[in-house]
Parts: sequence; C-alpha cells; structure tokens
Amino acid sequence: MSDLSFDAVVIGGGHNGLVAAGTLARAGKSVCVIEQSDHLGGMASSVDLGDGVVGPLMAHLVFNMDDKIAKELGLRDSLQSDPLPSISLAPDGWHVVMEGRVARFANGRPHPDANAYRDLHDRLLRYAALLSQLADRSPPQFSGGLSDLSTLRELAAMAKLGIDMKRLGKADLREFLRVILSNAYDLVLDEMSDGPLAGAICADAVRGNFVGPRSPGTVFTLMYRMGAGGVPRLPKGGMGQLSQALGRAAEAAGAKIITGTGVSDIEVKDDVITGVTLSDGRQIATRAVLSSTGPMCTAQLAGVENFDVEAVRRLRNMRAKGTVAKLNLVLRDVPRIDGLDDRLMAGRLLVAPSAEAVEQSFNPAKYGEIGPRPVLEAVIPTLSEPDQSGAHVMSITIQHVPHTPDGGWDMVGRERVIASAVDQLEMHMPDLGSQITQAHLLTPADIEAATGAPGGHWHHAEMGIDQILNLRPINGAGRYAFAVPGLYLCGAGAHPGGDVTGRPGRNSAKQLLQDGVI
Repeated sequence: MSDLSFDAVVIGGGHNGLVAAGTLARAGKSVCVIEQSDHLGGMASSVDLGDGVVGPLMAHLVFNMDDKIAKELGLRDSLQSDPLPSISLAPDGWHVVMEGRVARFANGRPHPDANAYRDLHDRLLRYAALLSQLADRSPPQFSGGLSDLSTLRELAAMAKLGIDMKRLGKADLREFLRVILSNAYDLVLDEMSDGPLAGAICADAVRGNFVGPRSPGTVFTLMYRMGAGGVPRLPKGGMGQLSQALGRAAEAAGAKIITGTGVSDIEVKDDVITGVTLSDGRQIATRAVLSSTGPMCTAQLAGVENFDVEAVRRLRNMRAKGTVAKLNLVLRDVPRIDGLDDRLMAGRLLVAPSAEAVEQSFNPAKYGEIGPRPVLEAVIPTLSEPDQSGAHVMSITIQHVPHTPDGGWDMVGRERVIASAVDQLEMHMPDLGSQITQAHLLTPADIEAATGAPGGHWHHAEMGIDQILNLRPINGAGRYAFAVPGLYLCGAGAHPGGDVTGRPGRNSAKQLLQDGVI
C-alpha cells in the first residue's frame, strides 16, 4: 500500500521541476516534488564553499527566464534583476563592453565595429524572437483533425509564426533562412574584424555545447541564447534564491516538496504509471510522473522493457557529451583589472580574445585532451550581493573541458584545468593568484555524478539542429509524453532545451493537462 497519493509526482527539484510543479498546483492538481539532494535548485543552486562562504554551485547567470512564467507563478517582483554588462577582456587592455546592442571600449572610446555589432545584434534578435514563439509551447504535431481543438491551436500558432516571418520582408527572411543552419565563425567575421568582440559573440554561440564556432548550426544556438533578449542577469540573492523562490511558489500553490531522497523506481502496471518508489522505501501512488532528469535515466527508472527497441537505441545514441567545467574561487579580496570600474567588475567577464581563439579552445576537447586556453565566463556575485563572511567568490565556467580526458581524472588533470583558468585570468588581473584561498572544481564527470545530467551536459543533450523541436530528445518523444502513458519529461533534455528558462517545465505541465491524464 502506498504511503502517499498525488495526482502527479515530479522527479527533481531543479528549476524546471519546480516550475512544472507550480504550474500543475496552480491548476488545482495535487503534486509532490522529489529531490534527492538536501537542497532545491539542481544546477541552479547555491552551496556552502566552506567557512560560511556561499557561491553558485554551477549556473551563475540567467539569460532566458521567461517573464510569462514569473507572472504565472506570482514571482515577477522577486525574479526581477538588472541586466549585467558583458566585458570581453583583451590582452592589450582594450577591453570591450557590450550592453544590449551597444559595443564600446571600457575606456569610453567608440569601437570601430560598433555599427556592425549593432546591426548583427538587432538582426539576430529579430530572428530569435521568431524561434522563441516555438519555445513557449509543445512542438507542433497536427495529429488530430480540423475539428480537434489542440490541432486548431497549433495551426493558429504556426499561422502567427508564418505571418511574423512574412513581416520580416524578403531580404531579412532570405537572410534568416541562409544563416540559421550556418556557423557563427563565418557569420561574425563577415560582419567585423576578429578580436575580443567577435570572440565574445562566438563564445556565446558555443557555450554549453560540444562544438566550436566553425561547427554548423552554431548560429542557431546563438539565436537560442538571445531568445528572451540575450541579456545576462544575476538574480537577487543569487541563483539559490531563484530556486528557493520557485520552491516557495510551488508550495504556496499546494505542492509538497520532499528533499533528501530520490526515486528508485517508477512503477508501471498494465502499461500505465501507477506510482513511484523512493530511495528510502516509501511508495507514492500517482497517475502521472514528470521527470526533470535525463531521458535515458528516466527510461531506466521506468524500465527499458516498457519502451520499444528503436526508442531505446535512439536514447542511447543521443549526443550529450558534457564540455563545461565549473570553478569557484574563494578570494580574500577583489582582484583588479586595469580599465574596469566597480560596475564593470561586477559584470560578466569573458575570456575569448578572438573567434579563432574560441575555435582553438575546442580543438583539444575533440580528442579528449585538456587544453591550455579554454574559453571562460566569470562573475563575482559577491560584488552585487555581499557575502556575510566578508570573502568574495569568483564563479567561472570553463568551456571545452572533456568529460573524461585520456587516462581519466586525477589530481594532476584537475590542477591543470584550474591552472589554465587562473593563468588566463591573471593576464588581466595579476593579483588574482595571491587572493585565492580555496578552489572548487567540478568537471563534466563530477556534474554527471552529482546531478544525473547525461554526460555532465549542461543542456542534458546537444542543442544541435537534429536534437530540437520534435526531435528533442528523440524522434517520437518530442512532446514530453514518454512512451508509458502518464510519464512525461520536463527537464532540459526536452523541448526547448537548456539554460535557466523554466520553459521545459511549464510546457510539459501544460501538455500533461491538455492530454487529460490527470
């Protein structure tokens, strides 16, 4: 006999799982969230780094959190924060500042490619707005007849998309179709000279994926990053507060949250979901399970025997090779960068000196090697939200770190990754090394072990053109329903993919309600 009973159980208390739970609870459904760790947030959480110093575990910025989700969950005020400037650090000291469509040098002088950057930014933003329409709902299917309400809704949405595409005009529409499958390297260097500005754009085109800027489809991933404006934000109180706010919103709507235990089995009887068994042995009866963990892990929890052979083959062949490591440095004091004032020091700091440098960063990772000059994104969140300990934290994502280098991860390999990041940053802040008191590194393999993210991939699967829309995570499972009636995906491995957006969670919950499972 089950210990508890709910309309739906959500596996994983990351931001997508919490958004799914809040959406269902506000629709009047009884919901239970199961989180195996002792805190909410998953990759978007804050942790104690020692001596009372708190820092972001993995994700440290929000790019595409949907205002619609914040409004629906009653969190618009608590999730508001000011945009951060992005600063692409230059070896010669001519650091480039990007704020929206404006690019300039940090010393206030105009950048020679400012007009080209503005035109490219505006053009990509228009294209990204088209793609964003597809991200706000389940991928189109058109399986019903013209009398089917859901089919009519999908047709109306696609008609609006078609009208908006037509409104672009012939020249813009032709350009959109030309570049969407192309590579960021050529697109950017066709518009401007190579350097820190071009490098910053190319770095955003590859961030989180196992690609370089010359890889086909990286213009699409750049547009995806710009889907809600492409503006980086640091949530008030840090990433952990964002997750806590989502958790409070779900609980306020009636959801129950259980932490400190995971799900060991998804129970299936007569080809339908009947419940889940927790790691501590408790059983929960339910008619629906929404899983924010990886697609293959979800299939294993439900039993691969409940999936057809072709679906399992496709799941095993999903491209999900993690390539981002996370480094938290605890600092005695804030290191200085010549030419940056306090406001810019609190912004998003990029080490991507050129488009060519971003491509060279990718090359070693292709062969399972640790490269000497990876692309970096760093923020010092304690400049915006001072830590009670008085110390400072520098949060760094290191792009193009292999999941498992040749010979595996040992202390020497870990020290090489840390040294490569610190060495590059010390080119711009010479006093950094003397300020470090602690260094905490998570490799892609560590991230996979800690979160269950397939391959340690931040997006749970590559954001390639063959793994989006109806093909995400695989063909036949693109609308969240996952083989077994009542089983749904609600994590980054589902449409529209990764980043801290909440869209997979919201879309999955909406689809579950539309399907009438509960």
